Amino acid sequence: SEGSMALNDYLASVRSPQVALKRMLNFNSPPLKKAAAEPVWKVLIYDRFGQDIISPLLSVKELRDMGITLHLLLHSDRDPIPDVPAVYFLMPTEENIDRICQDLRNQLYESYYMNFISAISRSKLEDIASAALAANAVSQVTKVFDQYLNFISLEDDMFILCHQNKELISYHAINRADIQDTDMEAIMDTVVDSLFCFFVTLGAVPIIRCPRGNAAEMVAVKLDKKLRENLRDARNSLFTGDSMTGGQFSFQRPLFVLADRNMDMATPLHHTWTYQALIHDVLDFHLNRVVLEEGGGAEASPAGARPKKKARKTYDLTAADSFWQKHKGSPFPEVAESVQEELDAYRAQEDEVKRLKSIMGLEGEDEAAISMLSDNTAKLTSAVSSLPELLEKKRLIDLHTNVATAVLDHIKSRKLDVYFEYEEKLMSKSALDKSLLDIISDPDAGTPEDKMRLFLIFYITAQQAPSESDLEQYKKALVDAGCDLSSLNYIKQWKAFTKMATAPANYGNSGVKPMGLFSRVMNTGSQFVMEGVKNLVLKQHVTPRQSKNRLLLNCPGMSDHLFLFFCFSSIPRNKNPFQEAIVFVVGGGNYIEYQNLVDYSKSKPGRKVLYGCSELFNASQFMKQLAQLGQK
Repeated sequence: SEGSMALNDYLASVRSPQVALKRMLNFNSPPLKKAAAEPVWKVLIYDRFGQDIISPLLSVKELRDMGITLHLLLHSDRDPIPDVPAVYFLMPTEENIDRICQDLRNQLYESYYMNFISAISRSKLEDIASAALAANAVSQVTKVFDQYLNFISLEDDMFILCHQNKELISYHAINRADIQDTDMEAIMDTVVDSLFCFFVTLGAVPIIRCPRGNAAEMVAVKLDKKLRENLRDARNSLFTGDSMTGGQFSFQRPLFVLADRNMDMATPLHHTWTYQALIHDVLDFHLNRVVLEEGGGAEASPAGARPKKKARKTYDLTAADSFWQKHKGSPFPEVAESVQEELDAYRAQEDEVKRLKSIMGLEGEDEAAISMLSDNTAKLTSAVSSLPELLEKKRLIDLHTNVATAVLDHIKSRKLDVYFEYEEKLMSKSALDKSLLDIISDPDAGTPEDKMRLFLIFYITAQQAPSESDLEQYKKALVDAGCDLSSLNYIKQWKAFTKMATAPANYGNSGVKPMGLFSRVMNTGSQFVMEGVKNLVLKQHVTPRQSKNRLLLNCPGMSDHLFLFFCFSSIPRNKNPFQEAIVFVVGGGNYIEYQNLVDYSKSKPGRKVLYGCSELFNASQFMKQLAQLGQK
């Protein structure tokens, strides 16, 4: 792996994987500068894993700017293009290696630049060499690289391990009762391989902390071993530089906090209120792309005719979208109000252009008309020159109007404000203004899944488990509401196993005062005009995960009966608090925890925190995994 980034820049960088990908697409040379000559035209061949890694980081336009004329899946039907070089980016699986060998035999391209997402084994490398030799194409295999990019960067400060085959390392896979030791070893090895790639790409050797006695500890032990083995071979180590032996390195190494999903089961089920987390909760949102169904109304169709398919619209929510970057962590009412403000500002600009155009079309030779024409020519010229910017602003406004409207429809139809407020009170141990049975029994309040999520949060956070008679009453109400109780079966086992009945998680008082937070959204005549919403002061919502992170960031000498401590050099534990940290959740994570860490970082100047998880699921996907476990 070439060109590891300087350690003191690794957290401040704009996605070091993006830099690595651009270098790879330039044949593993430094990316061309804008003023440089035209890039070499080439074909990009990837598998599904490579596609998922590239998709959130590089747009089609950016690929084209780097000379990518075609980007094709490895296992699709591909025609020969014998005068063009091909850049391959894929996992070194048996199936992929066989297809590469087939491409060599078929002489598909002029030259081959092989880039493997994870390190390729010696035996598979020899298979490619044998195929190249048999096809008389040895000279055409120009470069072979291990890229160590086996993870997906969704944000500057957020990553996940995989999207394809994520069920192989899911919460369900790790926690199923019939799992064999060999299966668990395979899952842990997969997770560790991706984490190792992550730290190779960052060029940083972490200081590892983890809780005892769960999957996070298994990952920590294996990652520690893999890092040590690589560091032991000084000549071939992927972590190079004089700083490894001392200097500033020991003070700049990041803290790597490995957490286990079982430490906090309530937060992934929680109904949320921030824009990004809401989109993930209620819409089809993955790899920074949201898919909306348009024209939800049902049209009458002739007898026997097939019902019309709903049109699907796809939107990319990227770092280039300034509105998204500014508001993705904001409460939804603030987002809706900001969309309205952006729309008003755009209309004002549009009206000004129209006014100037009408002035330019004035007829007659009177002096007043000529004078007005002269005064406004410069303004119109300026307006026309800013037209591309205006069109882009209109595109983003339309995007967020459509997305926010879709979110608002879910809030209204499912009464998500009721769930959010009630769950906040449950998690903060505040007084409840209505009974849980009333909400569960209300046919207009949410879906069966919403009701089940609410009840599970109640069950998880309760100081004492409800009595058998009360529990039967709740279960009857849930069944009558159409709920599947399989997830509750598992949560009961989980709570008994972790002794949560006597020591529930300390969810604390979040300080959020959400009364009426969504009422203005629900009752307003306009979709987005919500007067007075901006006057609501929202405080941080502190999850158990965030509370633990605060302890770790401020107190590196925290007692070791809670957290194991792995360290490659004799760093004094109690001297200085860590300035950089990476929090990683084994068993799956969510945007609620990510946003809490973002807010924490903003409140602590100089502190930088990244969030990662083995998979990113919303509450619905997590509920399905719990139900699968409960059925067994």
